[in-house]
Amino acid sequence: MKRPIKFNIRELAGSMGDFGTLFPLAVGYIAINGMDPTGLLIMIGIANIATGLIYRLPMPIEPMKVIAVTAIAQQWEPSLIHAVGISTGIVWIIMALSGLMDRIAAIVPTSVVKGIQTGLGVMLSLQALKLMSDNIVLGIVALLIIILFKDNKYLPSAIVLVFGGILLMYFQGSLSEVVYKGINLPKFQLVSLKDMWQGMVLAGFAQIPLTATNAVIATAALIKDYWPDSDVSEKQLSANMGVMNLILPLFGGMPLCHGSGGLAGQYTFGARTGGTNIIEGGLEILLGLFLGSSIAIIFGSFPSGIIGAMMFFVGYKLILRGYKAYLLDGSKKNILTIIATVIGALILNMAAGFIFGMVVYYLIDKIEKNK
Repeated sequence: MKRPIKFNIRELAGSMGDFGTLFPLAVGYIAINGMDPTGLLIMIGIANIATGLIYRLPMPIEPMKVIAVTAIAQQWEPSLIHAVGISTGIVWIIMALSGLMDRIAAIVPTSVVKGIQTGLGVMLSLQALKLMSDNIVLGIVALLIIILFKDNKYLPSAIVLVFGGILLMYFQGSLSEVVYKGINLPKFQLVSLKDMWQGMVLAGFAQIPLTATNAVIATAALIKDYWPDSDVSEKQLSANMGVMNLILPLFGGMPLCHGSGGLAGQYTFGARTGGTNIIEGGLEILLGLFLGSSIAIIFGSFPSGIIGAMMFFVGYKLILRGYKAYLLDGSKKNILTIIATVIGALILNMAAGFIFGMVVYYLIDKIEKNK
């Protein structure tokens, strides 16, 4: 029996749960790198709709962060961004078809996955506090709204916050610069083998371990936490990212992945079915078609205090899941593994956290077996 797809106010609210990741990186790609906002938005919209229909579950579609941050910092040309997206697509297809992704996932202990989720929660919370510091009063008010409305089925907190943010933008005059200039359509993008390789060298290879840990292994684990009857595998997630990135950059899309933080955000704010992705995708396509030229203004003007509050609550929820696992287990090996994973993630990055956690887990495991 197919899982139902629902369209209601909670699914709409859930579709806004991972805006904190999308907004700043999309603005950077458009404003700094000169990417076509129409192609960028319509392609992520198509990915969301397709994913919602295929999996029938919330499934975050996010920018690949290492690539995005590097590309924005180094002011890459759009052609290089499109090219590295295709390169990573090839990598994830190979990982899926060869069975390598499943083999990697099979040797990763649950405590490492929980450590990744906890580390991501801490990182999101710290980033959220920075965003909230721009307007601490607004951030606190937004947090109170989340707490007050978090269980409201008829007026979810994400709806209140997003529409409240739009009202603030209106009264601040930010929306006066939003102009309709006719329907926009994505353009076909040519890529070169040289750019495909250069993009991998500059950021693509560094992206792989982060995506494998957070976007594949941790996301698959979180799906099983939220929906124990789900059969979404690491291989499927890898293949899905491969197909997305092989096709969408050719029409202006940015390199995309899944992510446990995005999934936690969607779920926290109400998402329970693939309807969330379909709603989000529809909104993104409409924005790309009709307001593509104003997207950087819309995203860039949205109150950071509200985005920060939403991110902070998502981070808190991820930390709580790891903390509960830590308390319920009580095993020294698992506790130390979670701590090592979190420390590695905070000091260096998520991939380092993964390596730290794996080393600690198997080192303690070996010591215990030799006793």
